[in-house]
Amino acid sequence: MGGLGDLYRLRDARRRRTSSWDASGGNADFWLIGPGETRTMADLRGPGCVRHIWMTLASREEAYPRRSVLRMYWDGAETPCVEVPIGDFFGVGHGMLVDFASLPLTMSPRDGRGFNCFFPMPFDERGRIEITNDGDRRLVCYFYVDYEEYPRPLDDAAQFHAQWRRENPTDGWGRIGTPHTDAERAEVWRRPNLDGAGNYVILEAAGRGHYVGCNLNVDVFERQQNDWYGEGDDMIWIDGKLVLRGTGTEDYFNTAFSPATPFSAPYHGLPLYSGTDAWPWSGKNSMYRWHIEDPVHFRESIKVTIEHGHANDLSNDYSSTAYWYQSEPHAPFPALLPVGARLPR
Repeated sequence: MGGLGDLYRLRDARRRRTSSWDASGGNADFWLIGPGETRTMADLRGPGCVRHIWMTLASREEAYPRRSVLRMYWDGAETPCVEVPIGDFFGVGHGMLVDFASLPLTMSPRDGRGFNCFFPMPFDERGRIEITNDGDRRLVCYFYVDYEEYPRPLDDAAQFHAQWRRENPTDGWGRIGTPHTDAERAEVWRRPNLDGAGNYVILEAAGRGHYVGCNLNVDVFERQQNDWYGEGDDMIWIDGKLVLRGTGTEDYFNTAFSPATPFSAPYHGLPLYSGTDAWPWSGKNSMYRWHIEDPVHFRESIKVTIEHGHANDLSNDYSSTAYWYQSEPHAPFPALLPVGARLPR
């Protein structure tokens, strides 16, 4: 499949591209996508593999990264293998764009408007990528889809999948409106959660494959606990058994002690932090964790969850994009929320 360690190898591949270039030879190298319109960015015949996607969008409408949607279909899949609002797919939610760099996804200058995806996306017979504008204004779209053609299918290749979810607000049981007292916080932290009931669900999938990470977006709009949202533990079921238990939200995302600084690294980061001195960790936050060196393998099913506050006491706006590979067929996704229910608070 290539990569830095294999750059010296000769491979039997042909490089191809589909893009928004101006076929007249002029400089109108973009598509105008009308309200409610779906366009096919790539309809590819295999065997092949998408190696890189670059995009940038423009609109006079607020939160257009949440109003536009990417869908991808591999090898005759009847339902989308990827179905995610575009901004969330490229790593940051809330309809916002920020500069950050990770290994598989980046938002590049200017102001995070250069979207890049380096997740490989193999297909045996056909790959189709669509963009839909669910907004009320025209969307300007520039893009490249860079892919390779092969003489035969890749060995042991699973298909790329990505799914978006949102719970707004999460069903917290703790008091809201003012921060918890010390006594209330101590009572909350003694409450057990051994079975994950009420956890926020990042991914639920059936089949054989491996989970390769997620981005999680939390909008803290109520004063609760000590304003810190991240006492929730990750819990991951593999083939029906709760196998992986974590110790806190910031721990799963490989930071520590209530991070309050934007940060991005190849495999983890907090590209968006909106807290203030008066209200730390408030507002819109976005974080990612890529399981590239440590994928989570499953043979029958996987369920990836995280608590919203310890034992799910907090009520905040949670959304996420999960990324994984699996053999087809995949289980149909939950219905994508209509555009009004996708917009940021």
